[in-house]
Formats: sequence, structure tokens, C-alpha cells
Amino acid sequence: MIVFGWAVFLASRSLGQGLLLTLEEHIAHFLGTGGAATTMGNSCICRDDSGTDDSVDTQQQQAENSAVPTADTRSQPRDPVRPPRRVSDSRSPPSLIRVIPLEDPLGPAVITLLLDECPLPTKDALQKLTEILNLNGEVACQDSSHPAKHRNTSAVLGCLAEKLAGPASIGLLSPGILEYLLQCLKLQSHPTVMLFALIALEKFAQTSENKLTISESSISDRLVTLESWANDPDYLKRQVGFCAQWSLDNLFLKEGRQLTYEKVNLSSIRAMLNSNDVSEYLKISPHGLEARCDASSFESVRCTFCVDAGVWYYEVTVVTSGVMQIGWATRDSKFLNHEGYGIGDDEYSCAYDGCRQLIWYNARSKPHIHPCWKEGDTVGFLLDLNEKQMIFFLNGNQLPPEKQVFSSTVSGFFAAASFMSYQQCEFNFGAKPFKYPPSMKFSTFNDYAFLTAEEKIILPRHRRLALLKQVSIRENCCSLCCDEVADTQLKPCGHSDLCMDCALQLETCPLCRKEIVSRIRQISHIS
Repeated sequence: MIVFGWAVFLASRSLGQGLLLTLEEHIAHFLGTGGAATTMGNSCICRDDSGTDDSVDTQQQQAENSAVPTADTRSQPRDPVRPPRRVSDSRSPPSLIRVIPLEDPLGPAVITLLLDECPLPTKDALQKLTEILNLNGEVACQDSSHPAKHRNTSAVLGCLAEKLAGPASIGLLSPGILEYLLQCLKLQSHPTVMLFALIALEKFAQTSENKLTISESSISDRLVTLESWANDPDYLKRQVGFCAQWSLDNLFLKEGRQLTYEKVNLSSIRAMLNSNDVSEYLKISPHGLEARCDASSFESVRCTFCVDAGVWYYEVTVVTSGVMQIGWATRDSKFLNHEGYGIGDDEYSCAYDGCRQLIWYNARSKPHIHPCWKEGDTVGFLLDLNEKQMIFFLNGNQLPPEKQVFSSTVSGFFAAASFMSYQQCEFNFGAKPFKYPPSMKFSTFNDYAFLTAEEKIILPRHRRLALLKQVSIRENCCSLCCDEVADTQLKPCGHSDLCMDCALQLETCPLCRKEIVSRIRQISHIS
């Protein structure tokens, strides 16, 4: 589960102390112009940026040595800390950019979670930030031995681009910032700088005018080189390759380049991640077995294959070591990406979290004894429907069985996962040998599932939109399913844009949010 309280926890891991202010107060404090702190949640937690070291190492050690919060401790109020101190140097880089270390896998997520909770900045605040950063291609070449500054700068720009739209986003992507991000994509840059520069450009491209501007910079030529890293044994380069390939397929198309889905070999794959049953911002690879989230929301996905009986096993390779909740879900599981609810956050799913060392069920967590996962680790997931238990493995070492979910459901299970920002992993449903197969007899999805050639295709977004535009919809069809006639009126609000089948599944009107007391079929609409 990802909620604002976890932003506090993650910030404490990366910074020692977080910063929970409005975005303009973030900018004011980080740029050294002062500004009073306002409280969000239980307390305002700010970094005292004095000129001394102020025992930063001690703060980090305390954060690392402190117990991982569980369901019973997360809601406890934090101890108050000192208020922010004014910084005299108004040209110093923003604190988020300066203090979040490169080696912390949660660092960029801290930036995303903190800024995502803030209101939209004013035009003046954005202008001030642009002036202070003063970015251009030459700046990107400076401090190459300290890539954390450039990674964090790109992460901040990406967060702002994601929050903004239209003229504000266009104004933020100045020629200097575009030159800076493109320079960060060069092979001389650290891979993590390349990764977050590319993600920032992706988010700027959500505005069509920015997309055209970026495309005219010949970015696709650089990405063609980087997509060769998609299967690199270095997991950081692999992330760069994944994002480069996704961008070439979905955003920055290159003339003459064949789209990846048109050439990928899927002959041995019979089960994959379901691109039609996924929350909106998750990136799925063309072979359907690798997923990544670069959005600020908590994105989730299920497998295409459902099991009702027997013993089943699959494995996941950890590409990033941040927050993911991976395990088992059912048809009744709810994916509420913007509310921070994913796998393990309802009574119909259970998840393993190797970053926070927790098992999640029904939005409650308990610690497990495995060490924190790291890049390249293999997590195993065994579902025994005969004994009604789930067993989680890390590199072959198993945990005690989990049985809570079977009090709510006993069948209809899918492999499933939820991803925090900038997280990625690869699934193995049996198309290739497992690294750590359990000793007991089990079945694999790939041995029993079946997908048609059409069902295996994961279309790029522009191709999917083109197909949707070709679909003709009747004028009097249901506004939800678009299949049946809209023949039902909701009372007391009176809206009548639904069919009876859809209306029966709702408790509130989707148009006005009023509670539905009764549903009346309008006979005159029946053909």
C-alpha cells in the first residue's frame, strides 16, 4: 500500500528527514528563500540545512537501524523536528537535488511522492525554479563525477512535467532544459542519469507540442543505440534499454524502424501479463513478461491465466530494488492506483514486499525474515490450493506459509503485482527453466494456458488509439459497456445512460455520484 505516510518513511530513509510542504514552499525553502512550513499530516518534517555536517551519517544510520513500520506502527505520530532554516545562498541547488544519494534505490521515489502531494505551482514559481537551475547542455557536462545531482534534477523535472499539462508544461520545457536532458542521454553520462533524463522527456511528451519539439531533436537516433541495452546483464543499463525501446515504440517513432511487437518471437509464451487488465500507466514489454512503472501512482497488473485448483509456481527477477508488492490476486481484487491500493491491499490478495520486508494482506502488513531484495534476486511464488496456502521464496529460501486470504476466497487466483514509481521486474511463468524450483510437485501457467496469436499482441498506445477510433458506437448505447442499449433510469438522480446489467453493479451514479436508490427499465428504449 502506498499512501502519504509512506512518503514520510521513504524520505526518512533517503534524507534522514523529509520535507512535507506545498510545492511553492518546497521551492522557496530549497532555493534558499525561506518560507514558513505548513503542516501536512501529523507534522512538518524539514531538513535543517546549516553549513555543518550536522551528523547526516548519524541520521542515515538511525533511519537504517530503525524498525520497518508495520500496520500497527505506521499511523503513530512522528516526533517533531526542527523547523527549516533560511539559507543565505539563493543560487544553491534545491535541497532535493543536493542531498538524495545516488545509491539509495528509493531516492527518486521520495522526490515523486513528496512533489505529487503538493498543489500545482504558479507560473512565477516555475520561472524562479528555471532561473535558479539555469540548465543547458554545458551544465549537463559539469560534475560528471557526481551523477546524483543530474539524476535528481531530471527526476524533479519529470515530476513537474507529469503534474503539469498544456501551456505550463510547454513553458517549462525551455530550450536550455531540452538541451540539458538531451545531453544527459549521451553515452558519456552515468546510466542512471540517462534513465531519468529519458523518463523526464517521456513525461514532457505527454503534451503534444512538447512531443513534437522533442521529436524534432532527433532523439530517436540516440534511443536506437540505447535500446540494445534492453537485455544487458547490468540491471541499470537494462532499465535504460527498456525505457528506450518503449519510447521508440510509443512516443518517439523512427522512420523505417520496425515496431518491437511486430518482430518479437512469442511462439513459446502461453501466459503473460494482461495488457487489457492493467492500470493505466504501467509499461509492459512486447513479450508480455516484463513490467515497469514510471508514474507517481501505484500501478498494478495481473497475469492472463487463472487457476482454481492444484499447486502452481512462478518466479520474478528483481530489476529494481524499490517498493513492489508481488503475489496472488483474484477477480475480486481492486486496483486503485491513484489511491495507492494494489496487490495485498484487500481481502482477496496477498503480496510479498522485499524492499520493506513485509507481507501484505487486506491493507495490513507484517514483517518477514528475508533480507531486503536487490537487483538480480529471484522471488518465487507458490500457490497450493490443495492445502490452502501461499509460500514465498527469495533465492530459494522459503518463508512460512501464508493462509489469511483463504478465509475470503479459495479459487480464481492470478499472479499479480503492484509497482511504485521507477520499479521494474521480469516474470517467468514457465516459458524458461526456473532458477529455484521448489521441491514439491507443481504446475506452471505456461504448461496449461493458451493464447491466440492476436491475444499475445501488446500494441503500442498509438496503434491502440487508432483501432479505438475505428470502432463505431451506437448513439443509444450504454455509456459504460458500449454494448447494450441504455435502457435504465437511476433514481433519484434521473440519469439514464446505462443498461440494466451495468446499473445493477453500481451503488452510486457515475455521472453525479448520488446514491442509487432504485433502477427503472425504460420500456420504450427496448428494441
